[in-house]
Amino acid sequence: MGLITRRSGRWRWASLLGATALVAGAGGALACPAGAAGTDVDFATHCVPPAIAGLPPIDGTTTATVSADDTGPKVGDTVTVTYTVVTAAASNPTDLALPADIMTPTGKVTLGGAQSGDITVAGPKKNPPVPGKAAFPSFSMTGTFTVTKPGKITLAPGDYNIHTSYIMELDTPCTVTNPPAPASETITATAGTPANTRAITLDSATGDPGASVRVAGTGFTPGAAVTLAGRSGTTQTGDTASVTADGQGSFSGSLVVNDTSTTGIVAYEGASWNADTGAGPAAYVVDTPVPPGSQKLTTSVRAGTLAMTQAGDSVALSGVDFGRGGASTGALRTVTVKDFRGGPAGWSLTGRVTDFTGPGGKIGADRLSWTPSCATGAGSPSTCTAGSAGTVGSSGATLAGTPDGTLTGGEFTVDAGLSLAVPAFTPPGAYSGVLTLTLS
Repeated sequence: MGLITRRSGRWRWASLLGATALVAGAGGALACPAGAAGTDVDFATHCVPPAIAGLPPIDGTTTATVSADDTGPKVGDTVTVTYTVVTAAASNPTDLALPADIMTPTGKVTLGGAQSGDITVAGPKKNPPVPGKAAFPSFSMTGTFTVTKPGKITLAPGDYNIHTSYIMELDTPCTVTNPPAPASETITATAGTPANTRAITLDSATGDPGASVRVAGTGFTPGAAVTLAGRSGTTQTGDTASVTADGQGSFSGSLVVNDTSTTGIVAYEGASWNADTGAGPAAYVVDTPVPPGSQKLTTSVRAGTLAMTQAGDSVALSGVDFGRGGASTGALRTVTVKDFRGGPAGWSLTGRVTDFTGPGGKIGADRLSWTPSCATGAGSPSTCTAGSAGTVGSSGATLAGTPDGTLTGGEFTVDAGLSLAVPAFTPPGAYSGVLTLTLS
């Protein structure tokens, strides 16, 4: 009987301490973190405690603010948004203190005005201890969005969730009762610089010295004067010609190529080459005359593909002890990337992971982190750069990549140290998740 009593008491204790149960009107407003902009706004909130807490839903008031790191962005810019819950409609419902660093908040920020939609935001697993019956502390969450339209864009706090990792993994979702909540911040986006869509094609990729090559262009400024020029690597040669774009921004003209070092042809608006107002280079080679008694030998190099292979599809992480938890570590199976396309584009290798599921529930995807590394094979035109160390999560992170360039390619090996932060009282058993790698 004694054992049964202790077990029953333990599960009830878990239900109280593991749940972020809510109480309306808890405590006064906490100070907003330093540097946060925007205006504090109040909005009605409907919060649902975990069923195990044995508490009914609570309709309370949340005070929050939303700020942006750039209040005057241009179309195409990425803006970082911070959603701070100054006063949650929640408090510790028990007389027992909650320990530090057990709460992980997530939420949404609602866009309005010139641009609509929701931004997903998330905060770190970090909080001070919460005394019994005390108000929950203020917390902040961040996320990003890309500006797609000019004009005034409003930022309003949206739904949020408090996830707790103490004895049990539990969620307390809080939704805006009458969405959208009042706007806390307004930013003004400008049109910015339009994308360069200029392009050229040649009627031939090779010719004798002094031969004329036909150059056709599209996407240029209607009526603009356009210079056609030869290039030797990154240096412009003395071979140039001028054409004028028609009312649709297209042209067709000829360039006489004399310089035998020519490797390509460009077209541009303005007095000199600029990647924002030009197109090319399109590959072009000048044939060299064959001396008497000689034979000209030619060959071709075929472009290949971008592909990856991995040294296995299963990783066994180290075990941890119930009651202690901690880092369950291991190493990613080595990934080999072969970029044999021979073009100007680099590549990016990203990964995302599912929750780790087992007999006692799950371990969240946001608990898996990695430390990437990447090695470049000898003779490769590109140099591989490893992604940043940090959380992988379900939204994903960059493992490695190479930049765009005049000529890219090569062979690369990618590795990463893996670490899964297992909560101390995760029920015993085997847990597994799936890490998906995407090469693009």
